[in-house]
Amino acid sequence: MKLYSKFLGPVIIMCASMYALCFLFSLRAFAYPLDGDGFTRILRLEGYRLAAEGKIRGPKQPSGAFLPLEQTDLRLTDRAESEIPAPDPEFTGAIVRLLGREASRYGIAVLDLTNPASPLYAEHRGGANYNPGSVGKIIVALALFQALADIYPDDTESRLHLLRTRMITADEFILSDHHKVPFWNPEKKKLYHRPLQIGDQASLYTYLDWMMSASSNAAASMVIRELLLLRNFGKNLPAEEKDIRAFFRETPKSELSQLLFTSLHEPLQRNGFDTEQLRQGNFFTWRGKQLVPGKSNSRANARSLMQFLLKLEQGKIADTFSSREIKRLLYMTQRRIRYASSPALAKAAVYFKSGSLYKCRSEPGFTCGKYRGNVWNMMNSLAIVEYPAERPRLHYMVVIMSNVLRKNSAVEHQTLGTRIQRLLESYHPAVTPDRKKGN
Repeated sequence: MKLYSKFLGPVIIMCASMYALCFLFSLRAFAYPLDGDGFTRILRLEGYRLAAEGKIRGPKQPSGAFLPLEQTDLRLTDRAESEIPAPDPEFTGAIVRLLGREASRYGIAVLDLTNPASPLYAEHRGGANYNPGSVGKIIVALALFQALADIYPDDTESRLHLLRTRMITADEFILSDHHKVPFWNPEKKKLYHRPLQIGDQASLYTYLDWMMSASSNAAASMVIRELLLLRNFGKNLPAEEKDIRAFFRETPKSELSQLLFTSLHEPLQRNGFDTEQLRQGNFFTWRGKQLVPGKSNSRANARSLMQFLLKLEQGKIADTFSSREIKRLLYMTQRRIRYASSPALAKAAVYFKSGSLYKCRSEPGFTCGKYRGNVWNMMNSLAIVEYPAERPRLHYMVVIMSNVLRKNSAVEHQTLGTRIQRLLESYHPAVTPDRKKGN
């Protein structure tokens, strides 16, 4: 069933039985700087850029989505500290008050880096673990870029060459997923969207873009498939689909499961993460899970994801090259959703990922709806905000994990996006002179 929201665009809701487990997937949330098509050869970027220029029909962008490639960069590479500071009681209290009566249903972390020499940190239930949902795709990105860094440790050009030219053909690992991804026909100057189908071919860079920006589960499973091949074969990656199929068919499932576990867990540990706090355990499609069973579940909390964002901004996710590219893959350059859809962030550059799932059961007087589960109603958002985009006067990071039942959690996160932005403006009246403290 396809539904629409004025805030979120079309979404797909998949449910089963009166105890409905429902996954909601935004179909309009694309990333990477729009002038990056020549650098990455991600084809859809040309189409979105031409749409933004009014030359073809296509989605419009908020003003904060127009940063060029060279301005979407890491901002803390000169900072030696890699640890999150201790929570500030006053700042934490202000953040918790924004949550209202449902504060116990949230895990939240906010790191204000506007004055990088004196960061300010707030945390509430930062260690409460949640299923990360699609936020776990940042772990897949880390693992893939770490694999590339291991294969080509001092050769970023070879990494770029592989990302641009390694062609991936969608196979049964994509089954099944309803996320739509963007396709661009440069000859016809036509931009269109549809779910991935078996046989669709695109570069590894494009599959990464589809995984991170369109949040395609099918694309994510193909990226994980490619990660396993990288870890097993290194520079000797099989190019023929028949050889790839033979590898997954002939390798015992126990060995594939161990390869999956190592490929996703080891990079986290090497980058300083505790896999009891942050991990991705499985493929994102049911068929992927059948072909390569996972050995662990997936989990995350606000503190571990804040640690990820801080390391990313410092260039410490694998290395500087990898961190920069992952941050660019998170840059919102299309219709914004959930937390990022706050009108207060329209002028901001927002680097964003979210994930959600909900579950419903029959309840007198309650009608289950999108993002409104009464058994589970999980919504996770993480964001790096640079406001305004062109000349940032505010720089902060936010992670929100929530399980607020019966309320539209997408709207709740959007509202928090506005409230946190206004709070940060009140903390920095000198850099946001149009706002008075307390407003």
